[in-house]
Amino acid sequence: MPGVELRRVPVETAITVLVILTVLAGTVTMAALRPEVTPNVWDYTMPPVACAAAVFRRRFPISALLLAGAAAGFYYPLAHLDGWILLAVLLTLFTAADLGHLAAAATITVAGLLAVTLGEVNSPIRHLDDSQFLLLGGWVFATLAMGGMSRNRRAYLAEAGRRLAEAERTREEEARRRAAEERLRIARELHDTLGHNISMINVQAGAALHRIKDRPGQAETALATIKEASKEALRELRATLGMLRQVDEDSPTGPAPSLARIRELADRSGLAVRIEILGEPRALPAEVDHAAVRIVQEALTNVTRHSGAGAAEVVIQYGDADLSLRIDDHGPGAWPRSETGFGIIGMRERATALGGSLEAGDRRTGGFRVSARLPLRGIS
Repeated sequence: MPGVELRRVPVETAITVLVILTVLAGTVTMAALRPEVTPNVWDYTMPPVACAAAVFRRRFPISALLLAGAAAGFYYPLAHLDGWILLAVLLTLFTAADLGHLAAAATITVAGLLAVTLGEVNSPIRHLDDSQFLLLGGWVFATLAMGGMSRNRRAYLAEAGRRLAEAERTREEEARRRAAEERLRIARELHDTLGHNISMINVQAGAALHRIKDRPGQAETALATIKEASKEALRELRATLGMLRQVDEDSPTGPAPSLARIRELADRSGLAVRIEILGEPRALPAEVDHAAVRIVQEALTNVTRHSGAGAAEVVIQYGDADLSLRIDDHGPGAWPRSETGFGIIGMRERATALGGSLEAGDRRTGGFRVSARLPLRGIS
């Protein structure tokens, strides 16, 4: 974590400086406290060597540990003063373990303790008695353990940070995906409802304009259909906008589109629609019922727009596992073969979103056919 690393640098520098000053001051202090002991060259050379190792311990952790250990290995059997060189050794040991070189640090530690033991045995001057040697071993292994724990803690924090960042990225991607799906769903709703109703209004307005002088009764019927279609369009537009504004679900939005009202839909299409229902009609899952109505609605709208036919057939088959739809027209002209529009694309998206399928194409006997299959199982 960047903030942690920025704070670690001055702390480590301060610790390094403190250890070096303590080790170097220890030589001077012990010489002053023990005037009867004459220091030799090892007293003055090995502490600076161990301090130099401590300076470069992060760049060369194993080499620094070996150098500091070697300095201590020469210091204790050969030096006359009992200085504090062990602090520099412990610092390099901790750093090596903290950087992940735990096995190498443990091996060097054991070898160093054996070397110190042999040196103490063969030296005419005992720097450490038995209790001090055990205390030394305890400090060394405790430092090794603390270095390993520091490494594990840093790895844990890094992994936790990585998982947090990954979770945040996943949440953002999921939010973007859901927003895109919601925009697509609303676009389909607006396309299907407004496209259907406005197309119907256009057809009925043309019929009313054509008949208003010769057959005013039929013109009046067309105008009534226009009024009903515009009312339906406004209702569904308000419902869609209500979803965008997140209005209360209990707000009155009128009856939801349903296959149970398919006859009303057909009557408003301006076409002579023959409806055939196969199987036993029953209540459908809301999403299946909604998708089925929109597919039929869009198909009839496209018949009005593109086929030139005045009639269409709608076949609804209730199966055990799925709902099948078929919308045929017998117009002289086929629908546009290019799918640059959104009608067929939107119908297919509705079907595939439920795990179903939709096919649209010319009929062999003329006209156009839309057939869809919407599964019922697995839909809650």
